Amino acid sequence: MAIEIGQKVKVRRIRDRMPANVVSKIKQNPYGIVEDYKMVDGSGVGFVVKLDDNLSSWFFEDELETAS
Repeated sequence: MAIEIGQKVKVRRIRDRMPANVVSKIKQNPYGIVEDYKMVDGSGVGFVVKLDDNLSSWFFEDELETAS
């Protein structure tokens, strides 16, 4: 299933580029809402996800899974 803006997702994996405060928030609650798309390397697309406390970060598609 394709990930779309406005969809609820779960962060299933975290890469090394994440700051410690974002990692901590994700460990507390891995769910968020997709706010936008992000071009990541000219050929790939990432997703900007709004987490708890209005904190937003971007993720590669393989780091996310759709949530029900």
